[in-house]
Amino acid sequence: MTPANPEPPQPSGRSGPFERAVVTGGAGFLGSHLCTALLDAGTAVVCVDDLSTGSRENIAALMDRPGFEFLYADVSQPFAVLGDVDLVLHLACPASPADYQRLPLHTLDAGSLGTRNATVLARSAGARFLLASTSEVYGDPEVHPQPEGYWGRVNPVGPRSMYDEAKRFAEALTTAEHNAEHTDTAIVRLFNCYGPRMRGHDGRAVPTFVRQALAGEPLTVSGDGSQTRSLTYVDDTVRGILAMAASDLAGPVNLGSDRELTMRELAEAIIALTGSRSEIRFIERPGDDPAVRRPDTTLARDKLGWEPRVPLEEGLLRTIDWFRSHTPPAGGPEC
Repeated sequence: MTPANPEPPQPSGRSGPFERAVVTGGAGFLGSHLCTALLDAGTAVVCVDDLSTGSRENIAALMDRPGFEFLYADVSQPFAVLGDVDLVLHLACPASPADYQRLPLHTLDAGSLGTRNATVLARSAGARFLLASTSEVYGDPEVHPQPEGYWGRVNPVGPRSMYDEAKRFAEALTTAEHNAEHTDTAIVRLFNCYGPRMRGHDGRAVPTFVRQALAGEPLTVSGDGSQTRSLTYVDDTVRGILAMAASDLAGPVNLGSDRELTMRELAEAIIALTGSRSEIRFIERPGDDPAVRRPDTTLARDKLGWEPRVPLEEGLLRTIDWFRSHTPPAGGPEC
């Protein structure tokens, strides 16, 4: 007889925690949360970052923790990590529109040369390698929701191509490394992740809307605001990444929320949650901006026992609270 509330299936693979992990891009928004979760689980961490988009402030609380090391390095150049490593998590890559538009060649280098160097490190150490890819590999999709088997619709010479194609190439390289060198690899495709430590001017919807609402400015919604996204709170994303790392799956596996909402709905929710008097102002929609975005999460749910736990409203409130306490004075540097 099936119990009324069966336990979710546990990922197969490792029977215990990793001993020592390398996190490229570990000083970034998502990377710093991942470093913290690994340390909390008893895993020593080497955080590798060139601080081109990451920040020392994101990892300041970790610097004195036992087992944490910071290595300043550009992953597109060969880098060495001394000692044993049993997990390499490759997150290094500008991920916000403001960053990858400002650093297009750096973004492509991180996806190509950076992925190559990170896989070589994993292979040499006999470590499991996990690539943090993105829902952007689906482009402006014609299949909705997007399953892992969908190849996507991406403009290779468009205004988002430096990021989209960097991640698509990184997936191809990771797959080739797995097939040709038998390296233990995994790929996760992350859908829109949000939470504390995002930068208010990085061009992504949640931090932009929160910053504008708290300042009493109009919330700038692209187009008519009907385009949709699926938002996942950072703690849930981190939990999914670690579940994938602990499994024996190669992927790719989608990690994201199946709750889809329009950008206008998101703006209205943030105005309400902040108590702001801001209004919505519609602006020109960027080129190649996807019309819809929602993952098919069947694989993550069935194979990893993973699904998001933090409701959207709760996650937004946590993010808003963080922005309230980290908003710089007028004219001051952004955190």
